[in-house]
Amino acid sequence: MSWDETKLLESLIQGDPEAFDALITEYQDKVVSTCVRFVHNLQDAEDVAQDVFVEVYQSVSGFRGQSRLSTWIYRIAVTKSLDFVRKMTRKKRLGKVKRLFGLGSDETEVSMDPPDPSPSPQTNLESQERTEILNQAIAALPENQRTVIILTNYEQLSHAEVSQIMGNTVSGVESLVHRAKNNLRKYLQSYYEKNLP
Repeated sequence: MSWDETKLLESLIQGDPEAFDALITEYQDKVVSTCVRFVHNLQDAEDVAQDVFVEVYQSVSGFRGQSRLSTWIYRIAVTKSLDFVRKMTRKKRLGKVKRLFGLGSDETEVSMDPPDPSPSPQTNLESQERTEILNQAIAALPENQRTVIILTNYEQLSHAEVSQIMGNTVSGVESLVHRAKNNLRKYLQSYYEKNLP
């Protein structure tokens, strides 16, 4: 069965399981791709994506259609991803405090280090290092700047789409992109000045 967005939304609101399957088929890869840019781990991204679809399923009856369905789903994906990162950051800090005061190991601590890219014939140590440094630079940005960089550069969304997802104006998004790129440039310049002979 072919679904247009209006029909899909109506069917989702009515609780049609086929519509929910179609929604997952349509958006799963996009949602996981967005989440992995924030959480830097495919398994965690898949877990967050599952939470995204649970939220969509539970909240779709309250969706008022003030934006496109895809925009609403992206907004949920960004929110859930940022919540996950905050939670993991708190766990990491707690683990450091426990070690500092000799309170034993924290088995729930999760590393926030970016993962190594999948090995391939073209991938070499130098490009892996550059990818890791860039991921660290993006992770160091303020949340709103990190979000615009991920949505515009990696997800290839327009500034208008990002403005709807973030509840910001287009000019506000453009300003955030400009500030984010400047901050990335400063971070990378500082890194290479400190680490290159």
